[in-house]
Amino acid sequence: MRFRKWAGLAVCAGFGMFAGVGGYTFHYAKGTSYLSNDPRACVNCHVMQENYDSWAKSSHHFAASCNDCHIPHAFPQKYIAKMRNGWNHSKAFTLGNFPDPIRITPVNREILENNCLHCHENLVGDIAGHGEKPGGRIQCVSCHRAVGHVNE
Repeated sequence: MRFRKWAGLAVCAGFGMFAGVGGYTFHYAKGTSYLSNDPRACVNCHVMQENYDSWAKSSHHFAASCNDCHIPHAFPQKYIAKMRNGWNHSKAFTLGNFPDPIRITPVNREILENNCLHCHENLVGDIAGHGEKPGGRIQCVSCHRAVGHVNE
């Protein structure tokens, strides 16, 4: 009986420490800012500053935020992508194992392509299959790389 009491206390203490460290880390990393649509949240990590600066000079600066292009618009996909990206970014930036300059993943490239087509469907509807290549079609950013970030 005495062992159960100490085991329960140890489990509670472990959970409390985990919650405390997790809460502090979330606060320190400005975690709630990632739930917003504010592009400045993306530069909480210094490695994103160049991307933010190039977006600020781009043609999409006044028309689209980071989330408009890089996150699905539908619920719950939007928050699933935010959680996946948050986990991947925090892990990569903490461990320092990310490419420099940072590169978009295949999953996020597909999200970007879908968002290009979503916003510009009236313009590109007739040419959506344009530029077939082996293994699939050419994506919008194959030709229009400088639209969202001018120095890429």
